[in-house]
Amino acid sequence: MASISNSRWPRVWEWVRRHQWQLLLLFVCVLIPLYIFGNLADEVIEKEPFFFDEPILRFFYSLSTPFLDQVMIFFSRIGERYGLIPLNIAIFVALLWQRRRSDAIFWLLAVGGAAAINLVAKLAFGRVRPDLWISLAPETSFSFPSGHAMGTMALVAALLVLLWPTRWRWWVLILGGLFVLLVSISRVYLGVHYPSDILAGWMASLAWVFGISSILYRQLSKPTAHSEPV
Repeated sequence: MASISNSRWPRVWEWVRRHQWQLLLLFVCVLIPLYIFGNLADEVIEKEPFFFDEPILRFFYSLSTPFLDQVMIFFSRIGERYGLIPLNIAIFVALLWQRRRSDAIFWLLAVGGAAAINLVAKLAFGRVRPDLWISLAPETSFSFPSGHAMGTMALVAALLVLLWPTRWRWWVLILGGLFVLLVSISRVYLGVHYPSDILAGWMASLAWVFGISSILYRQLSKPTAHSEPV
């Protein structure tokens, strides 16, 4: 029995060596985000304040001007019902129109699943929103994790999965990353989310979308532009 077990180790090591970069990416894109989200969630459950939340909120409030107010309200609005939701629906319909039904299923699971997780998490954690000042765009739902942060990150991460084999990946990475950042900053600037809500939303979406991709495509992105989910 010992000799059989010992004979397996070289094969296991060889498999790990061949897939070392895929395993590293899986660790970085799925396991680390899950770990960070878990730690944030644990502190929220225990109602422990995060040392960075209030200073960052007050910093952004100190930058407020009438012009920035309008800019941040704009990004906050397009980060959900006026931009994100119509764009998600349009991409899903476009994938169906192109007869890429398997990719459409991935898209539905990625962005739809992230939205469902956010709804359940808000109800489960029940974190009250910040009240350091009267917001220009007040919210009445719970705060943790940020729906805007989760939704925009899920959108960009899912696009990266689908477009990684193409030259468009760098445009998605740069412009999509900027979009996620601006929408997320707008929520802190408006005083309706703690920075920890934003971080938790990012981490939850990254872990979810890349986890779904790892199951359907057997790696963190589509291997080729025409690959079908397994």
